Amino acid sequence: MPESTQDNINNPDVSSVPTRFPYVPATPEPSPQNPVVSKDITVNRSKSTWMRLYVPTAALNGGVSSEKLPLVVYYHGGGFATGSVDFYPHHDFCNLMARELNAVFASPSYRLAPVNRLPAAYDDGVDAPAVFADLSPLRIRGMILHQPFFGGEERCESETNVNFPHILSDACWHFCLPVGANRDHEYSNPTVGDGPKQMEKIGRLGRNWKVVVIGRERHRLIDRHRDVAKLMKDQGVDVTEHFTDGDVHGAELVNQGETTLACIRSIIYSSSP
Repeated sequence: MPESTQDNINNPDVSSVPTRFPYVPATPEPSPQNPVVSKDITVNRSKSTWMRLYVPTAALNGGVSSEKLPLVVYYHGGGFATGSVDFYPHHDFCNLMARELNAVFASPSYRLAPVNRLPAAYDDGVDAPAVFADLSPLRIRGMILHQPFFGGEERCESETNVNFPHILSDACWHFCLPVGANRDHEYSNPTVGDGPKQMEKIGRLGRNWKVVVIGRERHRLIDRHRDVAKLMKDQGVDVTEHFTDGDVHGAELVNQGETTLACIRSIIYSSSP
C-alpha cells in the first residue's frame, strides 16, 4: 500500500478524507428539459445536515401535487467517509429514479467520518424522515439495500476470490467505526451480536413490510449480501434478492439496468397502501 495511505490510516489526528468530486446544484424550476424538479432543505442546522427532494414534474399541477406518490428516502454511498447528496452520480441517480418510478425521492446528508464516527451517520439517517412528520398518513413500508456496505473480521469467500484491494474497505471501517472497534462491531456486521434479534423485530412487522437486497454476482461483498438476506429470511422478514451479473461497485449509478428498475418499482408499489 502507498506509504501516505498507511500514514493516514494510522494517524488518529486525521480530520478529513480529501475528495475531488464534481457537485451539481438543485434544479427547482420545472421545464420541458427538466422532467424532475429538485430542492434543497435544511434538516438539522446544529449538525449541518440537509436534504435534496426530487419530484417528477409530471406529477405537478399548478405547483400542487395532483396525486399521491410513493416516497423513497435514499442514503448515498461512500463508506461513511466520503460522498455527498450533490455529488453528480448520486444526484443523477435520484433524478432517474424519480422520473422512471414516478416517485418522490428524498436524499438526506449525514455527518461523515473520521470527524464524526458511527453512529453519527446512522443517527442522522434516522432523524431525516422526521422532516415528513406532518404528512399523514405516512408509514414506512419497506427497505431497499442497494449494494450495502457490510464488513467482518473473517474474510468471506467472495472477498478473497476477486481482485479488489481489502485496503479500501478496511480503511473506511477504520475511519468510521468507534475508536478501538473492529469490523465485527454491530455497526458493520449485522450477523453478529444482537443482529439476529434486530432482524426478528423487522420480521414482526409482517407481510406489509418488505425488503429487497440488490447486489452484483461477482462483487467482493456478494457473500455478505447473501448472508444478511438469509439471516433476515430466517427471522421472518419478507426479502427479495436481486443480484445481477457484474463486479463493478456502484455501476447502477451510471447505468441502471431495466431489471433493477423493475425490481425497485415492484417493491415500491407492492408496498404502497
